[in-house]
Amino acid sequence: MRTLSVLLAVASSFFLPALAADESVLNSPLERIKASKTVRVCIWPDYYSITYRNPKTQQLSGVDIDMAYELGKDLGVTVRFVDSSFAKLIDDVTQDRCDIAMFAVGITPQRAEKLRFTRPHLASDIYAVTTKSNRRIKDWSDIDKPGSVVAVAKGTLHEPVMRERLKAAQLLVLDTPFAREQEVQSGRADVFMTDYPYSQRFLTNADWARLVSPPSTFHITPYAYAVKPGDDRWYARVELFVSEIKRDGRLVEAARRYKLDPIVAQ
Repeated sequence: MRTLSVLLAVASSFFLPALAADESVLNSPLERIKASKTVRVCIWPDYYSITYRNPKTQQLSGVDIDMAYELGKDLGVTVRFVDSSFAKLIDDVTQDRCDIAMFAVGITPQRAEKLRFTRPHLASDIYAVTTKSNRRIKDWSDIDKPGSVVAVAKGTLHEPVMRERLKAAQLLVLDTPFAREQEVQSGRADVFMTDYPYSQRFLTNADWARLVSPPSTFHITPYAYAVKPGDDRWYARVELFVSEIKRDGRLVEAARRYKLDPIVAQ
């Protein structure tokens, strides 16, 4: 009887790792995507030229909307978009509300601790938006001065960067991008910080807005797609996709459609 127990224990030592490996494969995002024939893509629907939902038509457009459809096509599955934001990004990805975040997510040390990023597909510097009537801010050098109020949206990459960089100006951290814009438009803040894609929305649509560009490189941030850490197969498949859209021109072609070709990462 004891001999039988020993044999069973030995046998289980061979089979249990195999069963665990099989379970790991079955629970892989890639296997779930194949089984459901759907890839869930987290987006921020207010990101102009990236993942923007038109408030009138409810239609989505932008370079990463186009790339999400290309990913679905390459995988042979449909795409289901899941509304997210930079403040919710980490929770949405790590708690399996989506398989991948595709809305030009800036790679920051704080995010890299929780998420796994692909190689960058875009890269942008930081820009400021003020009003045409603002007399305090004439150029970039006027931003970090006593009395200036600089607005940023909570959870965006601009919050830690400006918290570190500003020495004299007051930093105002607001819950939403819309709040930071309202503070500037009302005159309660002098500028809000943003990136190249989002600044284009204001140059196109806001007649009150004026762009303030840094005279030289201020803080370049690479943008990429993000997945939950821990699954090498899914990560490798997404990395392959990024390599392919760079190589075959799909990324550059889509970026040109939305006037983002100046920030495509090589």
